[in-house]
Amino acid sequence: MIENEGDWRRAIEKTWVVRFPRQSLATFGMTNIKYYVVTEPIYQEMMPDKREGVVRTGQVVADKPAVVTPFYAMNLDGFSDGAYEYFQSMMQKHGPNSPGILYQYKNEPEGMDILAGMPEEIAHRISDDLDERRQELAVVMVSVDEYWDVALLKFIYEFTSSSASQNVREFKSSGLLEPQPGLNGIPRAATREVERMFVELESGLGLANPDILKRELDRWGLFDFYEDRFLALFRRRML
Repeated sequence: MIENEGDWRRAIEKTWVVRFPRQSLATFGMTNIKYYVVTEPIYQEMMPDKREGVVRTGQVVADKPAVVTPFYAMNLDGFSDGAYEYFQSMMQKHGPNSPGILYQYKNEPEGMDILAGMPEEIAHRISDDLDERRQELAVVMVSVDEYWDVALLKFIYEFTSSSASQNVREFKSSGLLEPQPGLNGIPRAATREVERMFVELESGLGLANPDILKRELDRWGLFDFYEDRFLALFRRRML
């Protein structure tokens, strides 16, 4: 059992991916990745003659990657002071509207099972079964029981890193990273999203919310450009 301070670092060293997803993160939609984290149970030392493994399952749900800029990120909530300092340095180095990609994830645990065998053997059995069933978006890992969620974070980091270059290429080929000169140079992805929200509100379709649109305009620094059109939404409702 790992007990000393800094154990999670050693847990990372004892973590490896047996089976990586066969697809990258989707660029223009959500991605659901099924995970299987196999660990040795913490009670194994008390049962040396009985080999078992703990299998934790769930889904990592990746939101559609979002094109953002340092200026936009500075207007988001929930980051640490260090993160905002980083965004500030990016603004100074590359400009307030240099495009980047924001990835957001949610972990949805599903269950836990105890299976017979060594963790490595169990992981390979699960991997072989997934291959037979052609489950493209599934990952199998072996890790340390107390830090299985750290293993999941390690996978998310590696999966994001391996997908980022493809996502960037697809954003570029679609022209979504192109700066819009008449709108302070923000990327086209931003104006397209704002336009989509306006159309939904103007047509009365969908679940668009004026408060969300206003917040998005403020985050991009675009309210002055769209003020007349935004206020027209309320005039139309009063008629």
